[in-house]
Amino acid sequence: MRDTGEYLFTSESVSEGHPDKVADRISDTVLDTFLSADPYSRVACETLCTTNRVVLAGEVRGPASITPELLIHNARMAIKEIGYEQEGFHWAKAHIECHLHAQSAHIAQGVDAAGNKDEGAGDQGIMFGYATNETPELMPAPLMYAHNILRRIKELRSIGDKRVAGLLPDAKSQVTLRYVNGKPVGADAVVVSTQHEEHLDQAAIKAMLRPILAEVLPDGWTVPDSKFYVNPTGIFVIGGPDGDCGLTGRKIIVDTYGGAAPHGGGAFSGKDPTKVDRSAAYAARYVAKNVVAAGLADKCTIQVSYAIGVAEPTSVYFDLHGTGKDVDEAKLAKVVEGLVRLSPRGIREHLHMNRPIYAITSAYGHFGRTPDEAKGTFTWEKTDLVDELKRAFGR
Repeated sequence: MRDTGEYLFTSESVSEGHPDKVADRISDTVLDTFLSADPYSRVACETLCTTNRVVLAGEVRGPASITPELLIHNARMAIKEIGYEQEGFHWAKAHIECHLHAQSAHIAQGVDAAGNKDEGAGDQGIMFGYATNETPELMPAPLMYAHNILRRIKELRSIGDKRVAGLLPDAKSQVTLRYVNGKPVGADAVVVSTQHEEHLDQAAIKAMLRPILAEVLPDGWTVPDSKFYVNPTGIFVIGGPDGDCGLTGRKIIVDTYGGAAPHGGGAFSGKDPTKVDRSAAYAARYVAKNVVAAGLADKCTIQVSYAIGVAEPTSVYFDLHGTGKDVDEAKLAKVVEGLVRLSPRGIREHLHMNRPIYAITSAYGHFGRTPDEAKGTFTWEKTDLVDELKRAFGR
């Protein structure tokens, strides 16, 4: 996003019941199942969901105790937790197939550490990290509000709150904010489409959602009815994988920065931390967030790139978008290099990533979340580099 003038910017989110997010959740459940048994398992799991059918496919390397039957059971439990007990998609009735097979030996030999060779990247690619001080989470505001609307609906549904009675798991939101000189100053439009039981009409759902909108958006940002679009098609009863096929990795912009920053192209879910598509994107977010949290810049974008089988990044690039506080970007790159090793091994050890911590990431964004020390989740959202960054730049 630019930093001058007045403009509108929009981001979207989708709920954990969206077909693509059901697929992401199952893929990350498979990953967590393997990591629970062996922290160094290798997993690249893709999931397809459609009407009462789920297909798991991909490559794995892990203990024999992780059987297809266990993975199918855990996939069912993930669907149950999301809340699908519908005729067209039911956790107990869906036919689930497991077609996972052994990881390619050619990939393994490039990734595995051996002799004097360090652990290499699981693939080539470019990854981006981003942070901005326009929200407390140091995330783009349109995306955070879009996530928070759906997260609040989910919280109320999960406790059986009468205020959302009749709303079902599949939902999408979209938030358009007005910016002046790079800062959000108000909401211009909000879209929420949510699956619902047949007895509810569009007006009733809009009345349900209006208080949630007021709760989530800052004071004074309420949009008029003419700019609050609820189920614009009029009805949304058939939803989830019964209404639309879901696939792992199709919501990468929802997962990251809502379009406010570049994306390298790789998806996250279902991939163990040797896959730099995931681990390096997390590390880049970690560094960018600490740079902004340290007050060195209002915005920070980082790009890192890798070659398959090679440990160290082929490049590291910083862009402070002209918001740096007397910070030289070349010096910043060198300082960061001394604080965090951006090799696959360095990342996963620094952020403690060889743990079953991924199912929770599969909905409402991988970034802008709250770290949980006890569970070891969202370690890449910590700001524990702030003091060292400040010292390096005399703050």
